[in-house]
Amino acid sequence: MVPVLPFDLSFAGVRPGGLMRSLHRQLRAAILQKRVPAGFLLPSTRRLAAALEISRNTVTNAYGLLVAEGHAAARRGAKLAVIAYTAPKATLAARTSRAHDARIVPAWRTPLPRMVYPPGMPARSFRTGVPEDRHFDHAAWRRLMSRSLRAMARAPFQYGPPVGLPELRAAIAGHVAFARAVVCGPDDLIVTSGAQQAFDLLARMLVVPGKTAVAFENPGFPPTRAAFLGAGARIVPVPLDAEGLRVDRIPDGVKVICVTPSHHQPTGAVMSAQRRRDLLARARELGAVILEDDYDGEFLYDARPQDALQTLDQEGRVFYVGTFSKSLFPMLRKGFIVAPAWARDALVDIKRASDSHCDTLIQATLAAFIGDGHLARHIRRMRLEYSQWRAGLVSALQAHADGWLEVMPGAAGLHLAARTRAAHEAKVIKAVNVHLPGALPLSTYAIGKPLINGVCIGYGCVQTEQITRAVRDLGLALGAPRRA
Repeated sequence: MVPVLPFDLSFAGVRPGGLMRSLHRQLRAAILQKRVPAGFLLPSTRRLAAALEISRNTVTNAYGLLVAEGHAAARRGAKLAVIAYTAPKATLAARTSRAHDARIVPAWRTPLPRMVYPPGMPARSFRTGVPEDRHFDHAAWRRLMSRSLRAMARAPFQYGPPVGLPELRAAIAGHVAFARAVVCGPDDLIVTSGAQQAFDLLARMLVVPGKTAVAFENPGFPPTRAAFLGAGARIVPVPLDAEGLRVDRIPDGVKVICVTPSHHQPTGAVMSAQRRRDLLARARELGAVILEDDYDGEFLYDARPQDALQTLDQEGRVFYVGTFSKSLFPMLRKGFIVAPAWARDALVDIKRASDSHCDTLIQATLAAFIGDGHLARHIRRMRLEYSQWRAGLVSALQAHADGWLEVMPGAAGLHLAARTRAAHEAKVIKAVNVHLPGALPLSTYAIGKPLINGVCIGYGCVQTEQITRAVRDLGLALGAPRRA
């Protein structure tokens, strides 16, 4: 311990002739790390040299470097004083706002649409798209992952194929054929890191920056729209009604149409059979392609669910995008594209350029989970649970928030939407933020001025008792009459 300084100095291992550089380096580090405060008076060269048993010239030269670098100030007849370290001032270029920085391409100079949730939101919330985990077969997943690890240990480590493991593509093809009657084989599939990467790949392939017009449901899912905005697409908002996207409002010039026909995000509308046929006919007129986002298509509660657009397509116009974030869990980060034959090679090249392959361990585990029947059993159980929770939420809203919130039609998925009057919206949203944490106003999904007033409420990870209590408290906060 050196008594003249409030920190240690060590010269262990320093070669002869290197004392000055070592002393300077240690003193400078102490100043930069703020182990000595601004204004601290360094000991005199004579005193420090005596304490360290080194030459006074060594200390004088080290101090001289500190002064030259601006870390200490020399005062005539007084000790050196430490100068507080401040980071260099930002240059004009660094302070330039993102919106005007020419180094960023125009599509990324403004923030893209996003869904913002408040910090500290409870795990069991009314956030959309979050599934229940208490009924998931964790033991089976761990067992299958261990089996996949053992299999990987017997083979040399290597890169996986960009399209995904063959066994996973075969398992997914069988799953979507059974669950959604999607017509495809393993070679039609490309595995992605969630549905968001799928839309990013499709946007890169289909969008000519500044030229390609892409039709989106309004309101619609902001992250999907963000992928196309980032690619430089011209966004064309299209309204919807109880049957889904208003096909008659898709203007000429549109080349890509993004839809969520099985369960609209966020209103919950299910596209009717006639509307689906009209949409395919309109795409033919426009020479456009359709991106079908079937993000929670496994959870359809009608006795006779509608066919997927991909099933009805006879011309290779539909890209079917699926994900396991809702049917299993979001951290899985696995999605897929069922692509027409003409687009597969280009999509694979784009996937290879941005992400050579998805992680093979999770792919192998998921393939076994599907192949052994665990996914099908989980979906059967959760379809019953979610339908009951949806019914409980509808019943609670009708009993405790009648007159404030009106449930919009659509029996599917893990969320529902409830409409409110414009005059009531501010009060309703304020109460919802308190009593239904995670639920979002429909304005979050709007392109431009909101066309529908209301809220989107998730019920994927809340059970009937919690739903009833929360909605009852919401009704009391709004002043709604209590009903039996």
